[in-house]
Amino acid sequence: MKPSNDKVKIDGIDKKILRYLMEDARKPILEIARNIGISGAAIHQRLRKLEASGLLAGSKFIINPKVMGYTTMAYIGIYLDKAMSNPVAVKQLEKIPEVLECHYTTGNWSILIKVLCKDNEHLMHVLNKEIQQIEGVSRTETFISLAQQIDRQIQI
Repeated sequence: MKPSNDKVKIDGIDKKILRYLMEDARKPILEIARNIGISGAAIHQRLRKLEASGLLAGSKFIINPKVMGYTTMAYIGIYLDKAMSNPVAVKQLEKIPEVLECHYTTGNWSILIKVLCKDNEHLMHVLNKEIQQIEGVSRTETFISLAQQIDRQIQI
């Protein structure tokens, strides 16, 4: 694993380790070591190098939002009256807990956000009382996700 032109190079062993951990981040290091045929210490060392390179950005538990009562996922394109409003709008969007992602975009919208709400009524409240009240927001366009078909990371 050697950095080359700001890109991290990983070898076959690194790829095997990453595939195991992407499948199940709680898989014991010693079990992975046995399957790959190297020591647990070697895996720890490789993982530290991968973290230091920036390739690994931590680990997290994923909460199932449906269990918490959140069933409405929507993508909202936000039109701003001026491009200068972008940083101000993003700071306000950060304060809304239902906003999970925020992206500057090309095309018609200035910003595209992903929101998660309990139901359509909750979504309408977030739209009307929070997002559309942000200074600089001229209008929004909302797309409700009916069902997520693909959820994956980049392949290693």
